[in-house]
Amino acid sequence: MPDLTHGDDAAAVNSLRSAVMRLSRRLKHQRVDESLSPTEMSVLGTLARCGTATPGELARKEHVQPPSMTRIVALLEAKGLVRLEPHPEDRRQKVVTQTERAEVMLEESRRKRNAFLASLVEDLDEDEWAKLRAAAPVLEKLAHL
Repeated sequence: MPDLTHGDDAAAVNSLRSAVMRLSRRLKHQRVDESLSPTEMSVLGTLARCGTATPGELARKEHVQPPSMTRIVALLEAKGLVRLEPHPEDRRQKVVTQTERAEVMLEESRRKRNAFLASLVEDLDEDEWAKLRAAAPVLEKLAHL
């Protein structure tokens, strides 16, 4: 295991943190619908990846408290982006499902952000692009730990 507190490894961690944060901020500015918060967009993205979920499951996946997720789901429902339906096994619970409108908006957002990233990648040389392609699965893994 690398020593992440000293030397080159610590510098690499610092550089990675800084670069990921700056790139994330730039990507957040590429939104299609400015009326949605980054958290609301994240919840819609989670629903797109995972399918339906209870508000409690969404809270765990998004690392927020359940009461906060209840408010977020209510806002998304009011905007017509999700619907609440009875849980198939536990009628005391509800499941959250994204609407077709949310699917269309997410696809437009992905297209815009992908185009933005593609424009940045055009400035990389072939070796840099190969390294970035190889790093993508590792970054994906880190994002979901």
